[in-house]
Amino acid sequence: MSDDHQIDEFRQQALDYHANPVPGKIEVALTKPANSAADLALAYSPGVAEPVREIAQNAENVYKYTAKGNMVAVISNGTAILGLGNLGPMASKPVMEGKALLFKRFAGLDSIDIEVKHRTIDEFVDTVANISDTFGGINLEDIKAPDCFEIERRLIERCDVPVFHDDQHGTAIVTAAGMLNAIELQGKDLKETTIVCLGAGAAAIACMELLIKCGAMREKIYMLDRKGVIHTRRDDLNEYKELFANNTDKRTLEDVIEGADLFLGVSGPDLLPPEALKLMADKPIVFACSNPDPEIKPELAHQVRDDLIMGTGRSDYPNQVNNVLCFPFIFRGALDVRASEINDEMKLAAVEAIRELAKEPVPQDVLNAAGVEALTFGKDYIIPKPMDPRLLPRVAKAVAKAAVESGVARIELPDSYMA
Repeated sequence: MSDDHQIDEFRQQALDYHANPVPGKIEVALTKPANSAADLALAYSPGVAEPVREIAQNAENVYKYTAKGNMVAVISNGTAILGLGNLGPMASKPVMEGKALLFKRFAGLDSIDIEVKHRTIDEFVDTVANISDTFGGINLEDIKAPDCFEIERRLIERCDVPVFHDDQHGTAIVTAAGMLNAIELQGKDLKETTIVCLGAGAAAIACMELLIKCGAMREKIYMLDRKGVIHTRRDDLNEYKELFANNTDKRTLEDVIEGADLFLGVSGPDLLPPEALKLMADKPIVFACSNPDPEIKPELAHQVRDDLIMGTGRSDYPNQVNNVLCFPFIFRGALDVRASEINDEMKLAAVEAIRELAKEPVPQDVLNAAGVEALTFGKDYIIPKPMDPRLLPRVAKAVAKAAVESGVARIELPDSYMA
C-alpha cells in the first residue's frame, strides 16, 4: 500500500469518526431523573427555586447544587490551530471538542468548548472573563503568540477560577518531566546544561521558563526563531523573546548547538540537520516535538548518535511528549480543592509526579495498552504512557496538595486524597 493511499485512508477514517453516527465528539448527559411530573417539578419550577435561594444567600453553594465544580470550559479563537495556523474559530471546534473528550476520558471532568469571534484582545478577554464564573476552570487553547501571553495574564487577574493555557504550560510540564529524567540518565547537571531551543512561540517560551524554575540557567539557553539566534543586539524582539536574548556573537543553529547538551524543537519538520546533531556534546538529549513530522526523525538521529536520548510528539516512537499526561489531572486537582489559580508550585508538583511515575514498575494493563512487552525506566522510557491510570491519582493529588500548601485552595484536601 502506498503512503499516499494510507494518508487518504486515514483522512477518510478521521472524517467518518467525526461525522458518524452523530456529528461531533461530545454531548450533554443528564445526571438526575427526568421521567415524571414529580421529577420535572424538582428539576425546574417550582423545585429549582430552592437551590437558587441557597446560592443567593451564599455563592459557595453553587458548588453544592450545580455542576460548576466539575466543569471546564475549553476556549479558543482559532488563531493557532494545531500546526495548521490561523483558520478561525469554527475551524478550531473539532479540536476543542477533542480537548473536552480528553478531559472526560482521563479525569472525569465535564467540559464544553467555546469558540470566540473577536476583533481585539480586549474583546476576547472581556468575553471570557464575563462568562468565567459559569465554570470551575478555563482551559485556553490554540491562541497565537504573543497574544496568548497577554490574554492569559489578564484573565488570571480578572477571573475567580483557574485559567490555564495548555499550549504553554501543559507542554512545558510534560517536557520538563521528560527532560529532567533524561538529564538524570545521561549523568548531567541541569544547572550546567547548555540548552538550544529551536522555536520561540508560546510553547518554547513556557518550556524554557519552567526549566529555569527547575534549575536551568537562563544564560545557558540559546533560543532561535525564524531569523536565527535571539540575541541582545536584535531590535525586532517582543517582550517575551527579549527574556531570552543572549549576549552572544553566535547567530546560527550550528553556532549554538556545538557542545550543547540539550535540544528542544518546537518549530517545524526536518530543521535539525544530522550535521548539527553531530556537533552536540557527549550523551545529548533531543526533544524534537514538531508534529506530525519532527525536527529530525528518530531513525536518522540514532544513526548519527548512539549515545542519544530522544523524545518526540508522536505516539509511534518512544518517549512521546503528550499534553494529555498533564492537563486533565492539573484541572482535576485544582478543581477538587477549588483553587483560585494554577500557580508555579502546582506546575512543579505536576512535573515531579509525572517524572517519578516513570521510574516505577509498569502494570501489565499499561503494557497491553501500549502494545509492548516491557517498559523500564531508561533511554526509551523517560515519560509515562498516556493510558497509565496511575497518572490521575498521582498528578491530581500532587497538584491539589501544592494548591493547599501554597494558599490558593479554598477548601482542604478531599478525603479521597488523604490515603
